[in-house]
Amino acid sequence: MPATDIDTAMLALGENARRASRAMMRATGAAKNQALHAMAEALRDKRAELQAANAQDVDAARANGLEAALLDRLTLSDKAIDRMAEGLLQVAALPDPIGSTTASALRPNGMRVAQMRVPLGVIGIIYESRPNVTIDAAALCLKSGNATILRGGSEALHSNVALGRIVQAGLQAAALPAEAVQVVGTTDRAAVGKLITMTEHIDVIVPRGGKGLIARLASEARVPLIKHLDGNCHVYIDAAADPQKAHSIAFNAKTYRYGICGAMETLLIDAGVAVSILPRLAAAFSAHGVELRGCPRTLDIVPSATPASDEDWGTEYLAPILAVRIVDSLDQAIEHIARWGSGHTDAIVTEDLSAAQRFQREVDSASVYVNLPTCFADGFEYGLGAEIGISTNRLHARGPVGLEGLTTLKWVLNGDGQTRG
Repeated sequence: MPATDIDTAMLALGENARRASRAMMRATGAAKNQALHAMAEALRDKRAELQAANAQDVDAARANGLEAALLDRLTLSDKAIDRMAEGLLQVAALPDPIGSTTASALRPNGMRVAQMRVPLGVIGIIYESRPNVTIDAAALCLKSGNATILRGGSEALHSNVALGRIVQAGLQAAALPAEAVQVVGTTDRAAVGKLITMTEHIDVIVPRGGKGLIARLASEARVPLIKHLDGNCHVYIDAAADPQKAHSIAFNAKTYRYGICGAMETLLIDAGVAVSILPRLAAAFSAHGVELRGCPRTLDIVPSATPASDEDWGTEYLAPILAVRIVDSLDQAIEHIARWGSGHTDAIVTEDLSAAQRFQREVDSASVYVNLPTCFADGFEYGLGAEIGISTNRLHARGPVGLEGLTTLKWVLNGDGQTRG
């Protein structure tokens, strides 16, 4: 498609979204919930149609050599479709944040000052290889009163277009504008370039993808970003860890799913318990096909491991590979995470309350866990219903971004004719 045609098409999407966003600001909670329920029902009713469209994407991706972890993200299995439908219903069950106000403060002149929660407006979402994001994003943007333009990866185009039709039908069933959710129907990269510069129509961009995508958007975007960089997640087994708990948490953190951003990529283990815990854990990982890359002290305990390099400490593998380092203290574990971590999700396994409190206070990540595997880094697990992404920003939202992360506050003042003297 010529650049001028892409510009025209993207501007039309932006204009439609801006109009729809004004309608969504006055949409009732009942109407939004009706749309979400209609979408969930349609997902199940049109399962065969969706999977046929998805099969086109999966077959093409496999032929193009897409990695196994990314193929897993791309596939709309029965379980994935049921999970999307459940996510829609869970979002519908959440309280509507729009229009809620903080407690008002009475000023000396009698006027009342408060803040009201309102939508961000129009959200552009750019993502790769995960068609479930189409539903998650649509649900959260709809419930939070926003309009959205969705641009999925080229490898999921057929799936995303089919899901977009279901979403728009649900909106229309509730007498809401179909243009409140629009899927970009071209794989041309120029569409992304246009989307991230349309400041008159787009209020915020949420990118979900690899480092290359995020780097490009951070460099070229004129619209503000809520961005998620890589998930280089750590589990630290403390000297005061329960051995069985440490084993199950570390194993689950890595093997639950390799391709998610919450998968553990580095295991840190205190030297005081390494000899007693690491051999059994290493055997379990080996039996599961996980390659271990370890520090010199790790190699002394697990000779079959591969020597780790500095590059391994900083890598998000998204694969059955795990870096392992033995540390001498909680301080050293925290220092390692500060140097090599990505600020996503990190966990400590310990029965020592003071160590747990220090870890949660001093590890500067969006999510910090005690005695839980990092694979819980998911808005659904946090009770958000679904997530639009996991932000490693410090502003405006951090961690899994659910409904509240897609809203902002405005000041609302009420008086009775007061004037300023």
